[in-house]
Amino acid sequence: MPVGQEKAPWGGWHREAMAERGINIYRKETYMHRFFVPQLYNETMTIEGVDARHISKVLRMQPGAQLQLVSDDGVSALAEITAIDSECVTVHCLEKLAESHEPAVRLILAQGLAKGEKMEFIIQKAVEMGAYSVVPVAMEHSVVRLDGAKAAKKVERWQKIAESAAKQSKRDIIPEVQPVQTMSQMLAANDCATKIIAYECEDKKSLKAALKEAQAKGALTDLLLIIGPEGGISEAELDAARAAGAVPVSLGKRILRAETAGLVAISAIFYETGDLGD
Repeated sequence: MPVGQEKAPWGGWHREAMAERGINIYRKETYMHRFFVPQLYNETMTIEGVDARHISKVLRMQPGAQLQLVSDDGVSALAEITAIDSECVTVHCLEKLAESHEPAVRLILAQGLAKGEKMEFIIQKAVEMGAYSVVPVAMEHSVVRLDGAKAAKKVERWQKIAESAAKQSKRDIIPEVQPVQTMSQMLAANDCATKIIAYECEDKKSLKAALKEAQAKGALTDLLLIIGPEGGISEAELDAARAAGAVPVSLGKRILRAETAGLVAISAIFYETGDLGD
């Protein structure tokens, strides 16, 4: 690498320059890649398939490089590569990681189907922010209509997006993208201690007030957050949510887009519950 071009624009070393100098760029948390391994925790484990190819071909990691992994039984660990090829990476676990990256509140986002790439964006960001699960809901005013094989194919793609976001944000789990459901199916399958539905016509109760009431009852262990599609939530859907125990709340004086409302609400919820720091 030519002299004078070794430093990155922000003043740090380029990864290539660090590697040439024998600096292990994966040692620090900032650069540590995380992989989910479908095996029970063991001192020696193997990473196979797409992740093995990513490690060997894209990241070009070598024996001695370190990474993080999460086993099928929920153990997070720091590991070192001992052998590598394009189909299998063998690692030796150095230590278990005690720190949890998961929020104290198990939050399920029930999102009304949004058109185009908006659902992908919503799922990606909700997972990054800490959502436990995402439910795509076919609502009365949804522009998008999905059923049968088309719905299954979409959910498969959304699940891959969730997995990628979980790796990037160093989650301890891969949040599930549930099958596409109707409002009644979603309410029956996700009976959380606290249920909140964002409703643009609500002008009496704020999200903050609803969270304080739930905290006072000790009911903020798990939370169902219902967000409508571009066309909003119908009266019938609002009534069904209320009958299931959901509290209608306002997200402020401005009307938010379908792809914005859920992320604003998740941020506010995790702020109120202390997940974003003291």
